Amino acid sequence: MLHADSAQHRLKGIGLISLTYVFFTLLDGSAKWLVATLPVLQVVWLRFATHALFSALALAPRQGRALFRTRRPVLQALRATMLFTMTALNFTALQYLQLSVTASIFFSSPILIALISATVLRERLDLGRWLAILGGFAGVLVIVQPGADTFHPAMLLSVVNAVLYALFNLVTRNLAAYDSPETTNVLSALGATVALAPFAWFVWQTPADWLQWVVACLLGVFGGVGHHFLAVAHRHARASVLAPFLYPQVVYMSVFGYLAFGDVPGPNVVTGAVIVIASGLYLFQRERQVHG
Repeated sequence: MLHADSAQHRLKGIGLISLTYVFFTLLDGSAKWLVATLPVLQVVWLRFATHALFSALALAPRQGRALFRTRRPVLQALRATMLFTMTALNFTALQYLQLSVTASIFFSSPILIALISATVLRERLDLGRWLAILGGFAGVLVIVQPGADTFHPAMLLSVVNAVLYALFNLVTRNLAAYDSPETTNVLSALGATVALAPFAWFVWQTPADWLQWVVACLLGVFGGVGHHFLAVAHRHARASVLAPFLYPQVVYMSVFGYLAFGDVPGPNVVTGAVIVIASGLYLFQRERQVHG
């Protein structure tokens, strides 16, 4: 159920969306730590298996079998496929890149969504929005710096991940008209768990100690809680209100990366992130002005 637009509900939505990106930062940081010693596919599978289990235990007592019913099974399967593909790309990139780098490239997603809306959905964009889109891509190039010594091929995985996420958002918006956020959340995690199970079994390595087991289990909690807060936040406030609060995640990622791994973002990452964020914020502001 969507809540009436009010200052109180907007504040609740902003608070929830801010917590969402804290949990997503914990998810990525924990995954980066795990993939240093465990196969990426195993970590991806553990992330979705624990997510599916956690979400089902939390939601099934209230919703029963209705939690697993969908009116669009093909779209749900597509969303699950896109979700585990993005997660695998992200976790693989995290083996080689700083958290702040993957986050900064990911911030091009709103710009890609605007580009897809213009080219595929035929939405009209004014000159200012086109300039913001070009500026955002320039920011990504500043971060990636193809041909420079700081370039790493894993950066291309983060770029592909951002493109997939833009398309993923369009699928999620379509599903929102037919299935509840809770159903979509659980089915995507469950579908990814089933699809990846044979591959996880093939590469399986038993975690070395209890700490790895605990962190592996927390992946699902971080992902499940984060996605739940994301869905509830959109019930309290419009996307145009919430969207700018994606960007503080680069601060969370940078702090986590420094404390856990001693990573310090380079000047190109900071500069590129500022350009991408400025471009995205302009697009959000124009969206508010056009749609109210």
